[in-house]
Amino acid sequence: MKIKLLVIRTGDIEKLAKFYELLNFAFEYHKHGDSPYHYSATVGETVIEIYPLTKSQTEADKSLRLGFEIDNFDTTIELLKENNIVFLSQPISTEFGLMAIVIDPDGRKIELYKK
Repeated sequence: MKIKLLVIRTGDIEKLAKFYELLNFAFEYHKHGDSPYHYSATVGETVIEIYPLTKSQTEADKSLRLGFEIDNFDTTIELLKENNIVFLSQPISTEFGLMAIVIDPDGRKIELYKK
């Protein structure tokens, strides 16, 4: 089994896309048929999309937690600090390797692992 698609909904798609671009996501801005405009990036074989909230949603789901193994870990950590991204945990050694936890603009915890 493989994860093919992950959709993240937010009240501010531009702001969220800029955050994930700091992690080296390369987004395209487009739409499919009658869907709203959204951002889409491919990571490995997984498509990650940032969509606006649905009409019935009033806020983004903050309980979703994501983890990414990233290239250029040290450089990315410095870039996040320069952009005043909130760190829940500075880089620490864990049983899973070197890891930091940051908070995305919607309040989700994002785990970053050194590749």
